[in-house]
Amino acid sequence: MSTLYQDAQRAGQEAVRTAILDRAISLLVAEGPAALTMRRIATEVGSSTKVLYTMFGGKEGLADALYREGFARLRRAQERVPAAADPLTRLSNLGTAYREHALAEPAYYRVMFEQAVPGFRPSAEALAVAETAFEASTAAVTACIGSGAFRPGDAQEIAKILWAASHGAVSLEIAGHFPPDTAAHRYETLMKAVAQAFSARPATATADSASPTEEGQTS
Repeated sequence: MSTLYQDAQRAGQEAVRTAILDRAISLLVAEGPAALTMRRIATEVGSSTKVLYTMFGGKEGLADALYREGFARLRRAQERVPAAADPLTRLSNLGTAYREHALAEPAYYRVMFEQAVPGFRPSAEALAVAETAFEASTAAVTACIGSGAFRPGDAQEIAKILWAASHGAVSLEIAGHFPPDTAAHRYETLMKAVAQAFSARPATATADSASPTEEGQTS
């Protein structure tokens, strides 16, 4: 019977790298960071430790590769979102894709955002990869500004604020604080509310709303 490493070799070097990273992150989730040793991972995939040291340099390099892989997968998920005629629809679809990807890849999500490997600090290269994951969102915000749906502003900054809101809701859902039957609705409500803050067409106040001054007046 062939090993995981041998099977991946037939598909090429990138398949070998992916197989090793996927096995490493499975060990991280199942047993914690202590399981991330070159010897243990080599045993799991059926390779020599030399292969792992050559590819990653050591545990720190492996953690950095997991971080970069997580953001590369997120970028690809964002790039797969179909184009839309309406820029607001495009932006909303990117937000939905972010949530769906995080729920599908919770182990990588924890490496990317929750310091699953204690003491790990991403390299400059890894941080640059992370930054590219949000290029699609920045482009969508730019389109919203250009169409007049959003007020003029810094598209990258707006995209980061939207990401902060999205990330918070997704983190709560992954941690179990938002049950599945309400999580999607809460996520959608939050993202609409945050986007409204940048809208060129502010929400119209309801007829029965009153300003603090009016409420404080006495006859």
